[in-house]
Amino acid sequence: MLKGNMAAGVGVKLASWSSRALLYRTTSPGGVCRQHAAVTQIVRAKSSATADSQSNQEFCLQLVRSRDYDGFVSSLLLPEEARRSSLALRAFNVELAQVKDSVSQKTIGLMRMQFWKTAIEEIYRDEPPNQPVTAELWRAARKHYLTKRWLLKIITDREKDLDDRAYRNLQELETYSENTQSSLIYLLLECLGLKNVHADHAASHIGKAQGIVTCLRATPFHSSRRKVYLPMDVCMLHGASQEDFIRGSREQNVRDVVYDIASQAHVHLQHARSFSHNVPAAATAAFLQTVSQGHKNRFDLKLQILI
Repeated sequence: MLKGNMAAGVGVKLASWSSRALLYRTTSPGGVCRQHAAVTQIVRAKSSATADSQSNQEFCLQLVRSRDYDGFVSSLLLPEEARRSSLALRAFNVELAQVKDSVSQKTIGLMRMQFWKTAIEEIYRDEPPNQPVTAELWRAARKHYLTKRWLLKIITDREKDLDDRAYRNLQELETYSENTQSSLIYLLLECLGLKNVHADHAASHIGKAQGIVTCLRATPFHSSRRKVYLPMDVCMLHGASQEDFIRGSREQNVRDVVYDIASQAHVHLQHARSFSHNVPAAATAAFLQTVSQGHKNRFDLKLQILI
């Protein structure tokens, strides 16, 4: 009996010592240091990710503000949940739009466009390149389930535009505007959580109007570099040469060319307005950067943004 009690007592002490040894091993200085280091690393990683995210957002905001001020203001007026994604899309559009004017050789431009094609594919594999605009675009695509086709359409037609020639006719300018400007508006509608056939029809016409007006508004800048991209069929109809625009002519034939092109933009704007009764009210936020037909003098364009 005594031996049994002694054995039990020894067993209790051994168990106690084992527990203490286990506790010591678990909470030894080295173990505590390793745990602390791991926690610190996680906190720093999260802080770094947050800082990078804020830096990417700021980069896109400043890029759009400096290169697409109308789009910047329009984005600020969107609901908060769509604002950041809108700036990402517009920054993407700016990056593509400035390729043509920033390269001296078409080959270099094609390389840049290929970068963006590859980037879009990687974004939809959740492997975005380490670049501010692509990072923000990846965030927007994940949040709003953006349609990849619209993004690729913008790149494809911007790439075709590297040919650096005038549009053959007004229809070609409209097609380019549909695939670039309208596609951007479709994506903005997705950021607003809207999928509506009437809104899409309105977006198609608004995009065409914007594209036509953008071509007109850019004419003085392009003319200063001895470039003219206005539709050749309209210019030939009125007997206006590219040299007339380069010289800054104010003759009636030049005015007639601008009038006809601007009038086509106005037609698209009127078509878009005809859908107003069927378009959801929330969709109007995507149409804030809508253009209005103003004075049709190519050197005194008063094409205003309607907010």
